[in-house]
Amino acid sequence: MVATSTLKTKSSECISELVDRRYDQACIEKELDFWDHCLAEPQRNADVTEDQSCQQLAKMFENCLSRAKKTTLHCSAVLVPEKLTRRIAREVLRLASCEPCGLRGCVLYVDLELDKGCKRLERIVYDATVVPTFELTLVFKQDGTAWPSLRDFLFMGTCFAPTFRHALKLSSGFRLVKKKLYSSSAGTVVEEC
Repeated sequence: MVATSTLKTKSSECISELVDRRYDQACIEKELDFWDHCLAEPQRNADVTEDQSCQQLAKMFENCLSRAKKTTLHCSAVLVPEKLTRRIAREVLRLASCEPCGLRGCVLYVDLELDKGCKRLERIVYDATVVPTFELTLVFKQDGTAWPSLRDFLFMGTCFAPTFRHALKLSSGFRLVKKKLYSSSAGTVVEEC
């Protein structure tokens, strides 16, 4: 069944025609109710889909940080400000919205800004079946105001290797760098948040 704005909602002619074709009347009415709802509130349905994408993307960032915690960052915990991954996910979705394939055409590099430069945490291909059309580099920043805990000083050199940190605290700021892959004339977009 196709929903169009010209469909007369629940007209008896429409329902009787579908019943004559051996469709279940209760199923038909449920289907028409669904499409009436979609046509009445198209923005709400788009918001629900965008919110699901935002949650999925935020979870992807959290998983990336969790994996990098022991392998790349060499710490026991990564402290992330509340709603940081959601803010980043919204910005990524906004930057992807004007691309030909949207988020599906994105290759995302996740980095952490250190004193000596940036450290690559992970490379995420959102949809491996789509040829990438743009790259985003997400740069997390460390919280420079955080004092190391007394426990970190006590543990240094005893139980853990010298490069092991007890906890890494991220700042609420981040940087997104967007690079289009399909256009030689397109520049690089840098957004500080």
